[in-house]
Parts: sequence; structure tokens; C-alpha cells
Amino acid sequence: MFDPPMPPVLSISRRTRRTPFTRRVNQHGVKGYTVYNHMLLPTHFKSPEEDYWHLREAVQLWDVSCERQVQVRGPDAARLVQYLTPRDISKLTVGKCFYIPVVDETGGMLNDPVALMLDEDRFWISLADSDLLLWVKGLAAGMNLEVAVDEPDVSPLGVQGPKAEDTVAAVFGERVRDIGFFRYDTLPFNGHDLIIARSGYSKQGGFEIYLDDSSLGEALWDVLWEAGVPHNIQAGGPNLIERIEGGLLSYGNDMTSENTPHECGLGKFCQTVDAINCIGRDALIRSIVDGPARQIRGVYMPGPAIPGPIEPWAVHAGEAEHAGRITSAAWSPRLETHVCIGMIESAYWEPGTEVIIETPAGPRAGEVTMLPFPGAAAN
Repeated sequence: MFDPPMPPVLSISRRTRRTPFTRRVNQHGVKGYTVYNHMLLPTHFKSPEEDYWHLREAVQLWDVSCERQVQVRGPDAARLVQYLTPRDISKLTVGKCFYIPVVDETGGMLNDPVALMLDEDRFWISLADSDLLLWVKGLAAGMNLEVAVDEPDVSPLGVQGPKAEDTVAAVFGERVRDIGFFRYDTLPFNGHDLIIARSGYSKQGGFEIYLDDSSLGEALWDVLWEAGVPHNIQAGGPNLIERIEGGLLSYGNDMTSENTPHECGLGKFCQTVDAINCIGRDALIRSIVDGPARQIRGVYMPGPAIPGPIEPWAVHAGEAEHAGRITSAAWSPRLETHVCIGMIESAYWEPGTEVIIETPAGPRAGEVTMLPFPGAAAN
């Protein structure tokens, strides 16, 4: 009789870097990790569905140290950051955060980080999952710019959920409540100033605390945990169901260097025509003139729950053999259907278009919609 193999496990070594919070994450019963920027990223603690409901109702601590920082310092820092992106960073000032599509010379996406301006000549680029540090260092050297590019000791800790503000304010004071969306303030902790931004990889509201001294990691975790106890705090992490419902894209899954920002629905973050100092400007302008042939969309997919794709699922429509592909999918217990993110061809991307999705469980009917899905944000 054939016995199925044991499920694979993640082998952790020095190449898979621990974080200042890993010990606390393990103590709180993490059940799954993935690797993100060569670091451990917790995926769930109870179950994805239980963690989803809790995130929408209470507050969670997220170890998102994997959001590594590329630090750019020096007289040419702003010039280099602008060269990376078609977004106009001239309006990025101290205290603000900008979501910036980062592209290569073909206009293809290399990362979709958040940029923080710490000073006129100092920036942090808070990364999604790709080795952008080497790209930025290469450009700086090739352009002979007067900058230093490195990865500082910065490990973000997320506080997410509708009770996040009360939790963070209990530790850092009422001034936290005045931080606007995608803004940051610098507040003291144990005699050390920390950057606290109203941001995070969820639609439920929250903050990211940029810990720039690893020795304070467990003390920061513990004081926030204590402050969150009245609000039913739990350990958590970016939740697949919640991020798909919210239309939050995952670099490497939903988009790669084969896609332009305009194909990814990120055109509103690009001032492409005016971005004369961006490396990919000419290629992006050509793509705008021609119009994107495909674009990110949401797709509803009814039917019994199945795991989301490891490899993309093909999408068909009518007589078309190829109408797109599904790159992320999860069963939504709130909407009682699968919610999917996919790159859909232009002839089929209008909301309401009926499609067929080739899943491992067989063909499934689907319906194209816009992102985010209804009710994604906290009430």
C-alpha cells in the first residue's frame, strides 16, 4: 500500500535570517513560515481563516522584518531614487511615505516598495520581495553618483487591525493618533527614537514601527503586547485572504519584471510622461501609447474551497484559449466564494465578463470584477 509522503518543511539555516522578533513569534505558536527577502515571514498562527477574522476585529502584532530597507544617502540620493521610479518624488518630503513602482530599463516592475524621506539627502526604500539592493548599488556605481547605498539594521514591526491605534497610542502616546495615512512621526522608546508610520500590508488600518536597533526587539514586542491585551491582541502576519480581498498585490506572484506598472493597475502612482529622469521612461511611454494588452483584475470563483495556485491557473473566455491567468486565490469566508487576483487580457477585463478557470480540481466558472473586493476595508 502506498503511503503519501510527509508534507515538506522549511529547513532554516543562517542563509534564512532570523529577526529581532523570531523568538517571540515562535513562543506565540507560529504554524507556518515563508521566506521573503531571505528572512523568515510568519504566514499563520491558528489558521488562515481564524487569523483573517481576528485581523478584521481586533489587533495583531506582525513580524515584518523581511521588509528590508535600502538606504540611499548622499548629495545624489534624490537623483538616484527618482531614477528608479516613474513616480514624481519631488513631493516626497520628510514625514511622508510614497508607494513607488520601481522599474528597469524595459519598464518592467522590479519591486513595489514604500519610500521614506528621512532627510534631504537620506531615504529608506522599504522593499517587497526582490533583491533590489544590488540593482540600486549597481546603478549608483554605473552612474558614478555621490551616494552610499546599504542595508541598515532596520526591522519593521507591524501593528494591524481596527484596535491598532489604541494599542500603539498606549505605548507611544496620543500623538500617534495625529499621524496621517502614509505619514510617519519619530517618537521615543526606551531612550531611542523610532519611526512610526501609519501604513501596512492590510486594509484594516494600522502602523509599522521601524526598529533600527535589534537589541530592543523583544522589549518593543512585549510592551506592545501588554498594551494590546485589553483589545484581544494576537500574533499574526500578512493574511492571504485579507490581502486578496483588499486588492493588495504580491510582487513575484501577481506581477514580475514582465509587467509594467500600467499593467499592474499602478498607473495612478506614475507620472510617466514627466518622469524624464526615470530609467524606464521611454519604454513606459511606448506602452502607454500602445495601451496595456492586459491588466490586473479581481475574479470571483464559486465552488468548493481549494488551495490557491502555486503556478498560475489559465483563464479562458468564449472561444479564446488564453484570456489571462490567476496568480493568487483564496476562499473568502465572508463573501462565501473564492476571491482571485489575475492578469486578464484587455478583451476580457470588463467587470461582469464570464470566464473559465483551469484549476487543479477541474474547470471552474468565474466572473471578472474590479479590485478591491466589496467590504475589504475595516468597518
